[in-house]
Amino acid sequence: MSWNPAIEPGCPDAVGIEAIETLIVPRTRDLGGFEVRRALPAPKRQMVGPFIFFDQAGPAELLTGQGVDVRPHPHIGLGTVTYLFRGDFHHRDSTGADQVIRPGALNWMVAGRGVTHSERTTAAARTGPNSLFGIQTWLALPDAQEDIAPSFEHHGKETLPVIEDGGVSLRLILGTAYGLSAPATMHSETFYADVKLEPGARLPMPDDHEDRGIYIVDGSITVAGQDFEAGRMMVFRPGDRITVAARGRGARLMILGGATLGGPRYIWWNFVASSQERIEAAKAEWRAQHWGEGRFDLPIDDRDEHIPLPD
Repeated sequence: MSWNPAIEPGCPDAVGIEAIETLIVPRTRDLGGFEVRRALPAPKRQMVGPFIFFDQAGPAELLTGQGVDVRPHPHIGLGTVTYLFRGDFHHRDSTGADQVIRPGALNWMVAGRGVTHSERTTAAARTGPNSLFGIQTWLALPDAQEDIAPSFEHHGKETLPVIEDGGVSLRLILGTAYGLSAPATMHSETFYADVKLEPGARLPMPDDHEDRGIYIVDGSITVAGQDFEAGRMMVFRPGDRITVAARGRGARLMILGGATLGGPRYIWWNFVASSQERIEAAKAEWRAQHWGEGRFDLPIDDRDEHIPLPD
């Protein structure tokens, strides 16, 4: 299957290291039992296309009875993506969604004017030792969609388009790339994919998107004549044709990007907005706790507790 005939799989890199516009080394936080690596936002880069937040959670091994409990909390002005390599999450939100997500599937929640959700390890997983490893990211919404009604979509692993060719296995999670389209409803030009590369396999980056980045989940790759290990994000200069090659035992990557938004975004706690006034209004409503009377409510079956507004 010739899925990107514009770049021959064996061609040498035609760009220099200057094609990497930003190299990001994620900040690491210990959340008690597992680590989170945060690549976005970074001091030198707020967004890659619409992607404004990018966290790697785990890998972590949890004992019987243990799990992750992210209590109900609010969002505005963004879409959240949960994508797992190992483990599960039980998602509940104020749209009425009640969905377990497992590896290879997609949970896509659009906050718009306001939504509340929780994510917890399932009771079934806690009956024995269990794992957690995945990526959570947010996409900032364009100005015209900041106040749309909240929504939720779940797309099973079998519904996401896949390419397998020449040592490359690619699952398209969001948006469009390589002539494929993922099923989730998008509000801006986007691509996001999970890629596995066998040793020596080469991946041409999509050349029809303005912003393009790579996060190395596992293994190592060569880009523009330089080697990069797991836990690094690279953002590329627009317009350059980029091909990456797997080193050693191969690599697993998340590739992401899309159209640059019209302007920067304010980000505070779980809120993303084009103005500070929108942030302040959301803070006031969450603090007031008038559930169901304004932009925020609690999930139907997860109302006993919530995360308070930070000091």
